[in-house]
Amino acid sequence: MKITQNALALVAVIFGLVTIFAGTRVLLGSDPGYIVYQPLLIYNTVMGIVYVSAGIIALRGVKQGMTVVAVIFALNLIVLAAIYYLYTKGSSIAIDSLRAMTLRTVVWLYVVRTFWTDRVLV
Repeated sequence: MKITQNALALVAVIFGLVTIFAGTRVLLGSDPGYIVYQPLLIYNTVMGIVYVSAGIIALRGVKQGMTVVAVIFALNLIVLAAIYYLYTKGSSIAIDSLRAMTLRTVVWLYVVRTFWTDRVLV
């Protein structure tokens, strides 16, 4: 059974809202229990807004949705590679940050794969 365009849009919106909530809490002073790499925190919080926007765009059209999710995945993959590199060089990147960024990247890989290979149609 194919996942519908609406379901993928809902995943993007929910994932975005959770990302915004988590990022904003830490930006406002909540302690996540590990070292916070500020540039990554800001990136992820901003991307939460982009995720919500991607969900809205995906609702409006498959073609636009396909493009947006591909860009999101590519950006997340680049950031994941960068923080992995920094982590291996001894920077103050927490393993929890690597895990969270890996999760984000895998979620968007799934969305991209679904949009591009299943040719989601309403």
